[in-house]
Amino acid sequence: MLILTCPAQLQRLEGALRRSLPLTLPVYGAVMNINRGNPAGLEVVVDAWPEFGAVLARRRGEVPVDDCYRNTSAVFYRDVGAYRALLETPGCLRWDSAFHIIGLQDGVTAVSEAIAGAKGIELDISHYYTYRHPNPSTMPEPRLDPGVRVGSLTPAHVDLLNKTWPYGGNARSRQYLEELLRLFPNLCLRDGAGQPLSWALTDPFGAGTHGYTLPAHRRSGYMWTVLVLAARRAQARGFPTFGFTATGNRPMQRLQEELGHQRLPELCCYILHNPSLKQA
Repeated sequence: MLILTCPAQLQRLEGALRRSLPLTLPVYGAVMNINRGNPAGLEVVVDAWPEFGAVLARRRGEVPVDDCYRNTSAVFYRDVGAYRALLETPGCLRWDSAFHIIGLQDGVTAVSEAIAGAKGIELDISHYYTYRHPNPSTMPEPRLDPGVRVGSLTPAHVDLLNKTWPYGGNARSRQYLEELLRLFPNLCLRDGAGQPLSWALTDPFGAGTHGYTLPAHRRSGYMWTVLVLAARRAQARGFPTFGFTATGNRPMQRLQEELGHQRLPELCCYILHNPSLKQA
């Protein structure tokens, strides 16, 4: 196992991951962030260099054992055997903690199941559709009602986000959302009084997340506008436009397809290891 710290190596890795898109999307986004200031304090480990068979982007340093939000790793492999060997290498992951692994390849789930079975570890596996827009500059022009303005959320809005996020509602999720607000781009539509109406965040892997419109303001086209503007801003920063949508969230699926997002054939696996350890 090698931790890549050399800027030249990380730039080379970014190029290699770009050539393997879209399967590399979350790892690619993480490496892009690392190469542009590393706001979340991530690091990359590989099984070998430069001919790597597996790569994992993880949080650098210690994370509390019950914090499965910040303790999330994105993975990509060329060789599933190399991927399993990497995960089993001492020091790669803390198997006595609650953590997520996300990836777009079938072997990601199979490897976690095999290792968890051997270690007697519980898993909670969720699958999401992956949507990616090939060229946000071709998206329709955004529609903005009079009295609605474009802005950003701040850490002062973290309690609103924690309450409205389906995966939130606890202290660890609040800490994670506050970190996203401080460190990564977000976009928010506000009313004339400055109150949030609709928004979308960005996570450490470059994915759009927590897209939400307050119930009283739905069916007004606000999320349509948020997605267009957020995609164009991501493109201006050089980042891909992508995100993961619940398989049962048909309204968001329809909206993204209307805007030209393409649904990848591969499902994104979110695998929570040791779910009993996460903070309730």
